[in-house]
Amino acid sequence: MNLSNLKPAEGSTKNKKRIGRGTGSGRGGTSTRGHKGAGSRSGTSTKVGFEGGQMPLQRRVPKVGFKNPNRVEYTGVNLDVLQELVEKFSLSAVDFDTLKEHGLVSRNDLVKILGRGELKAKLEVKAHAFTATAQKAIEAAGGTIVKL
Repeated sequence: MNLSNLKPAEGSTKNKKRIGRGTGSGRGGTSTRGHKGAGSRSGTSTKVGFEGGQMPLQRRVPKVGFKNPNRVEYTGVNLDVLQELVEKFSLSAVDFDTLKEHGLVSRNDLVKILGRGELKAKLEVKAHAFTATAQKAIEAAGGTIVKL
């Protein structure tokens, strides 16, 4: 066997249907396009989502809800995560750079400290926003908060 005698497996390929090659071919005449109408002419195309004049799906389905263009998106970090960081790396202050260093936030994120879990360590926490419960818990543990 060499490159000159390779061929596809038996029955794996078919000849393409030749359209517009006379009436004897079974696909002559209108060449499978039907009679008259835009689809029978050359150069026609239909819009994406066109359903033959029926109201298209994207217009039939109702719009739901409201997207606030001024929404501020925060990345949440819970107190129990801060406590784990303190235990692992014996930190006395947590700021944006510390969180970024440990892979909890990305470069352009805004950080919000959330109140899940409990904080035992006295910490100075710097973040863009705090929930009321997180703020109470940090101050109850003897720490301070700084809003960036």
